[in-house]
Amino acid sequence: MASATYTAFSDGRLLATGASAEVAQAARDAQARGAAGVVILDDASGRQVELDPFSQEPALAGVAPVEVEPVRSGRGRPKLGVVAREVTLLPRHWEWLSGQPGGASAALRRLVEEARRAGEGADRARRAQEALYRAMSTLAGDLPGFEEAARALYAAQDARFDDLTSGWPPDIRDYLARLAAVERAARDA
Repeated sequence: MASATYTAFSDGRLLATGASAEVAQAARDAQARGAAGVVILDDASGRQVELDPFSQEPALAGVAPVEVEPVRSGRGRPKLGVVAREVTLLPRHWEWLSGQPGGASAALRRLVEEARRAGEGADRARRAQEALYRAMSTLAGDLPGFEEAARALYAAQDARFDDLTSGWPPDIRDYLARLAAVERAARDA
């Protein structure tokens, strides 16, 4: 899923943060001025994205959402987006599912929804932590203290993480601090 905001860096300096078109234009302008090492990150996932080389418009490759119309292929419930997949269970599981109200499919849907709701906070915290680590690896993977900062991140040692990243270039440090605040809020929620 594409993020609402992106951030571009060049040689450790912040170029722009904002919507994809704004950040892409800032990155193109920097490249036109001869800037080397332009990196664009999806703020929500921490993944690096690229400028679209085939477009004259400011765009990031792979960012524009693509609407896919579901193809009706016979039976089922296409309006609900139901997708048939194989599930492998032990016989005792199938026996239990067959005795549930609404049958096996309805019982599995209920169980999945319950698990999604129960793990929503933990999933959000994990995604935020992964986004922070990806961004940190891209921007600061070769900076002093990177490994220790990564260990502090995964150990939830917030003060140590802040201390280890304090000597990094200001724009990188501040960007990672912003992502760390999101990660901490998700973890504490």
